[in-house]
Amino acid sequence: MTITALRPAVDRDALRPACGDCFALCCTALGFCRSADFAADKPAGLPCEHLGPDFSCGIHDRLRPRGFRGCTVFDCFGAGQVVSQRLFGGVSWRDSPDTTREMFAAFKAVRQLHELLWYLAEARERTLDPDTAAGVHRLTDTIATLTQMDVPGLLGHDIAALHAEVRTVLMQLSEEVRAGYFAAGDDHLEPDLAPGADLMGRNLGRRRLCGTDLRGACLIAADLRGSDLAGADLLGADLRDARLEGADLSAALYLTQPQINAARGNPATQLPPGLSVPPHWTGG
Repeated sequence: MTITALRPAVDRDALRPACGDCFALCCTALGFCRSADFAADKPAGLPCEHLGPDFSCGIHDRLRPRGFRGCTVFDCFGAGQVVSQRLFGGVSWRDSPDTTREMFAAFKAVRQLHELLWYLAEARERTLDPDTAAGVHRLTDTIATLTQMDVPGLLGHDIAALHAEVRTVLMQLSEEVRAGYFAAGDDHLEPDLAPGADLMGRNLGRRRLCGTDLRGACLIAADLRGSDLAGADLLGADLRDARLEGADLSAALYLTQPQINAARGNPATQLPPGLSVPPHWTGG
């Protein structure tokens, strides 16, 4: 295992997984149930049956055909390497079993914090409002400092309260960005295209969906092919099997790699900076 230098996660480059520096925490700490995403049950805290002695996945190149597409969707936002190398000094849960519980708990906590930092990094780049910018910088500094604490300090913090604070700032930025798309009197939006809407299987293809607030919406298997989602708020939207071929998501708000990994698209799908085309979009 190659050890890389770890720095505080204050930008998106530090929020990307480095699986070679992680003790397979996503394959051990987390659990899953047999479903369309997982071919078997696995309780949280137990290693996956396909985990190798070197912490590699024995079916990594065959996860989707073997029924484990959920594994190809997951992204730890760089939490795995931070917990494995910085918080636990490069000593694995196998080599030090008494650290297992704390290591797994720390992984879950750091992943939450890193995901918040991912959203805040985008907010920092897109806001033009000084008050929103000040809130973004304050929360970024608070969370980055928290990720540098020791394990007791990290686990003793109220992460739920941070979630609430970050949510408020993200919603302010969302209103700011989306307002620009309605300045010209757009009346193209349907009333049910709203936060938390159930749009499963909905045909929204080849539509101008700029500035829509689809935060938390269920877009499972929705058809968004060829649609323009500039300024659309997709925070927490469920994009499993959503059709994104040819869609323009390059200026969408709060899109993450796990959401993209769960969707269906092609090389013509335009993604925001920092997100990559999943291998299964190109037959890989």
